[in-house]
Amino acid sequence: MAAELHVELVAADRSVWSGEATLVVARTTSGDIGVMPGHQPLLGVLESGPVTIRTSEGTVVAAVHGGFISFADNKLSLLAEIAELADEIDVARAERALERAKAETDAAAERRAEVRLVAAAGGR
Repeated sequence: MAAELHVELVAADRSVWSGEATLVVARTTSGDIGVMPGHQPLLGVLESGPVTIRTSEGTVVAAVHGGFISFADNKLSLLAEIAELADEIDVARAERALERAKAETDAAAERRAEVRLVAAAGGR
C-alpha cells in the first residue's frame, strides 16, 4: 500500500471532504503545489482554482475559492472560503454565471465560474 496523508477540505460553512490521499494538488499565491506524504511543513494562501485529491480509490476534484493550506505531521488542511466538489457543481448554472460575469466585466466572478467549470470537468 502506498503511503498516505490525511486530508481535510473545509469550507466556511461545512466540511467538504475528509479522508486519506496519496497526492493533493492545489493553487496557491506562489503557484500550484503538490503535497505528498512526508512533505515539508507548509502554510500557504489558496487562490481560486481546482484542488485535485488522489486517493487509492480514485480522484476527487473540488473548486476552491480563497483560504489557506497547511501541512504538518502528515495532515493536510485546506481551509477554504468556498469549496464545492465537482459532482455538486451545476454546470449549466456555472456557464450562465460565466457569461454574466463576462458581460459585466467582473474578473473575480469570471474566475470563480471558470474554476467551477474546470472542477466539474474533472480538473482538466
